[in-house]
Amino acid sequence: MSFFPSALDELVERFASLPGIGLKSAQRLAFHILDLPEEEARAFASAIVTAREKVHTCRICQNLTDSDECSICRSEAREEGLICVVASPKDVAAIERAGEYRGRYHVLHGVISPLNRIGPDDIRIKELVDRVAGGNVREVIMAMNPDTEGETTAKYISRLVKPFGVRVTRLAYGIPVGASLEFADDATLMRAMEGRQEI
Repeated sequence: MSFFPSALDELVERFASLPGIGLKSAQRLAFHILDLPEEEARAFASAIVTAREKVHTCRICQNLTDSDECSICRSEAREEGLICVVASPKDVAAIERAGEYRGRYHVLHGVISPLNRIGPDDIRIKELVDRVAGGNVREVIMAMNPDTEGETTAKYISRLVKPFGVRVTRLAYGIPVGASLEFADDATLMRAMEGRQEI
């Protein structure tokens, strides 16, 4: 039996359905919303509705945008022949935070995962192949997570785009900066050894 009105219970349930939000956090968020001045609460709700209505995928790279093309695809300062393939828009944000990459992106919106019944046709691979077939791409960088699904997706895409004569690379994996070798697992050490560079 709930001690709260049904509208509050529903708000808690909505927050609890978000990734990484447990029941206690959902309750805190719900109570915070109720404590907001009415104008702020309406602005919060309006921002959610507006984002759902206006944000969609870029026609070129499939990243999130509120116009036909995202700001990265529109930028003449970005290198058109270099495409970094990522699983989600969050990965674009992570790479952009580093501030070093000057190419463009392609967002798959997922990875191949047979266990979760996600195949190549369920993610944005066809759009990537169409871009590469256009002829302006010289290198595709696979920036997938170093797990089974990420590796499977990277290898599948590599087989599709290599016939177009493009170079396919992947991010180097290895020991994080500041980490100790004694705590690294075998797979990480192997990747670090494979990706060694001259100094």
